[in-house]
Amino acid sequence: MQATDRNEFRLAFAAARQLDKKVLDQIASGHDSSNVTQSLIKKGNSLFYQLNLSDSITGVVLLALSLVVLCGCLVLMVKLLHSMLKGQIAIVIKKTMNRDYQFPYSILVNYLAILVGCILTILVQSSSIFTSALTPLAGIGVISLERMYPLTLGSNIGTTTTGILAALAADSSSLKSTLQLAFCHLFFNISGILIFYPIPWMRWPIGLARMLGNITAKYRWFSVFYLISMFFLLPLTVFSLSLTGTWALVGIGGPFLLVCFIVIVINLIQHKRRSLLPLKLQNWNFLPLWMHSLEPIDEIIAKLVERFACLACCAGDQSRHDAAAQSRELHRWLVSVENVTLRVRLNQELNDKEVTNL
Repeated sequence: MQATDRNEFRLAFAAARQLDKKVLDQIASGHDSSNVTQSLIKKGNSLFYQLNLSDSITGVVLLALSLVVLCGCLVLMVKLLHSMLKGQIAIVIKKTMNRDYQFPYSILVNYLAILVGCILTILVQSSSIFTSALTPLAGIGVISLERMYPLTLGSNIGTTTTGILAALAADSSSLKSTLQLAFCHLFFNISGILIFYPIPWMRWPIGLARMLGNITAKYRWFSVFYLISMFFLLPLTVFSLSLTGTWALVGIGGPFLLVCFIVIVINLIQHKRRSLLPLKLQNWNFLPLWMHSLEPIDEIIAKLVERFACLACCAGDQSRHDAAAQSRELHRWLVSVENVTLRVRLNQELNDKEVTNL
């Protein structure tokens, strides 16, 4: 550190000051209020100036490069964490991060995790950076999903501070509107936390995240499908329907949401109280296989992968597809057996009713 040595600090500080003819002229003429750093700035050309590319093509190229760099950084981060967090260090970190405390300390620890996530996100000024750092840690088992959940919720609150600070820097004429938008973002995230965290059985995102993780682990292509559907197709569909009018959006979106709600309720009853449902609704085997399983789509992708070997990383190795084929055969056999069992039970119930009537 040059700050500890007076001579080195004197030379370094002098070298950091700009002293040229323009500065001397400004000082001599008494007009020293100009920005002296302007003489150090020189306008340059863009990175792709020599290629004569349009702005659109340049943007696409830079987007592709940024995605490659982002994915490369994440891969290297995971490999680095794998190499560092081994042995006794990994055991200590896991015990510290995922320790279960007795009531009421368990509640305090969870809300403390929300506060920590909020503070760390305020420091880095980005929830994406914070959650991107947590994701590899959860992947290698250092942080459990239950512990990462409150940290992510806190990060959603911390990221709103950037918008609030930007709103405070706005002009006085638009300060009211910008602050309203910033606080709308803040209270929206707080409302989500109040709905999906304080009550334990309302923490649906944990179960949904685990379900998506299991599906993605079995079908590797599902991650790409999920990203395209949730971040492109669904917003584009809703936006297109909103442009056609309110009634079109309600007429198409309403029945779709109603069907989704009915399916979710039936699935919950199937897992919790199957006996409350009719025999036919106790499972989805009466529907075609493609309507309640991803196996047919996986089979199609497996055939495509056989033709295009470059996509093998998305669908997995051949052994997994052989296992999937065996699973499909077993599923068909179980469906046939279950259908026979249901018919026998129905016939038995009909016979019992006839005997009762007699």
